[in-house]
Amino acid sequence: MSQSYSRLELQEADARKIIASQMHLGSNNCNYQMNQYVYKKNQGGANIIDIKKLWQKLVLAARIIAAVENTDDVCVVSTKDNGHRAILKFARFIQCSSTSGRFSPGTFTNHSQSGYREPKLIIVTDPAIDHQAVREASYVNIPIIGLCDVDTPLKYIDVVIPCNNKGNHSIGTVWWMLAREVMRLKGQLSRDEEWEIMPDLFFYRSSEEVKKQEEADLEKAKLNEAAEETDNNYAQDNYEQDGDWKDDNYAAEDNAQDWAGEEQPAGNDDWAATNEAGNNWD
Repeated sequence: MSQSYSRLELQEADARKIIASQMHLGSNNCNYQMNQYVYKKNQGGANIIDIKKLWQKLVLAARIIAAVENTDDVCVVSTKDNGHRAILKFARFIQCSSTSGRFSPGTFTNHSQSGYREPKLIIVTDPAIDHQAVREASYVNIPIIGLCDVDTPLKYIDVVIPCNNKGNHSIGTVWWMLAREVMRLKGQLSRDEEWEIMPDLFFYRSSEEVKKQEEADLEKAKLNEAAEETDNNYAQDNYEQDGDWKDDNYAAEDNAQDWAGEEQPAGNDDWAATNEAGNNWD
């Protein structure tokens, strides 16, 4: 287990992510088989999952996935909507196969079916919802890893990852951590650096949220265009005013040059002549 290796132990940053995404908050009801993973109950009656045991099971599952030689033999399944985005991203980074949405009966058992598959390992988001995939995998002896809440039945589940499998952030974070750990075990990612992919890339987003985000981005773009147009008009007005001021300066310089080019008034000549006459009188 992860306690034997210091590099595989739970880090403070990962513990904070677990708490922030509420991966450790289970449901109020608890299955007797999941009681071993419960730390205690909070004031609201919800069962709190032991974070250390959660991490140990997650690392164990990652080591099992990394041990599969051909990643195409790993299949991730999610019938729940809030797990679709997470398993698609997981399959992209791990290069494995995925089945999202309604699970077609006979996918693992019916050879004549067009979508027939023969995986060596399957991972389900919620064994209670993905019961069809779990049952068919048990028929053909395929090992099963399940993200299990404290009230999840563990029939046919070989490896349990105790976590909150109902929250959008919790599901996205556990799949993100599982993908990162598999990549680290395969040497594709260093443990000394943070993975550039953020956990929110695995979070489920409804169509309404996407539409609201697009409308907000469009409105923000319009406001930026209006502000930019206002700045351009203001700059153009200032430029025109500076041009008028320069024209006035040019006109004043022309007047000064014209005045300098004109002859001096006749009064100055008379004054000079008077001074000359006075000198002669003396």
